Amino acid sequence: MSEHTWGILVDAFPKLLKYLVRVTVPLTVLSFALALVVAVIVALIQYANIKGLKQICRFYIWVVRGTPVLVQLYLIFYGLPKLGVVLDAFPCAVLVFGFNEAAYMAESVRGSLESVSKGQVEAGQCVGMNYLQIMWHIVLPQAFRVAFPALSNSLISLTKETSLAASITVMEMFRQAQVINGRVYQPIGLYTEVALVYLLLCTVLTAVQHWGERRLGNYGAAPKDPGFFGRLFGRRKGGAAV
Repeated sequence: MSEHTWGILVDAFPKLLKYLVRVTVPLTVLSFALALVVAVIVALIQYANIKGLKQICRFYIWVVRGTPVLVQLYLIFYGLPKLGVVLDAFPCAVLVFGFNEAAYMAESVRGSLESVSKGQVEAGQCVGMNYLQIMWHIVLPQAFRVAFPALSNSLISLTKETSLAASITVMEMFRQAQVINGRVYQPIGLYTEVALVYLLLCTVLTAVQHWGERRLGNYGAAPKDPGFFGRLFGRRKGGAAV
């Protein structure tokens, strides 16, 4: 690689990081937060077997999982203005990525909810808990522990998918690389640099996932009144699980 090419890549790196921090990361975080909320709601509706709503949720999952996310981006960003609904590129990307990923995550959460023994639900009813108390104190903490690896994988996948937002003019990291490449025409070097940044980011997320899995794997008997997150992650006393 020539000295000129190295100079271009070194000059481009801080610009790529700027858009990574300012756009790509916020886009990922907001989309994942939306996806998690929608996924939990959809999974709970299916778990509770609410007639009518359950069929709507199954239809939503079927449509979203059966169509490419790029097509969904184009349909919402370029199609809705024809109906009089105009969205800026960034919120449009958040909505599309959020609802797209939620369809996959909902199935992971639903499976984890169904993995909780029915006997524990019945035990909660026997001690006088209502449905919401049973879900909050018994079912959801255990379900999220089971779903944690799948949800972490969804976050990593979503991080990479945000590069598709460049197709609807969101100036995220990959789009910035395209702009720079339009001036200097160094596609191999610039896109390799972007790929390495994504690789580094996903490696960090993978390490966090492994840490979380080990932490959840060390979960022992819950202490007195640990609360939701206490049951989810466990608590330590004197360096040992309690």
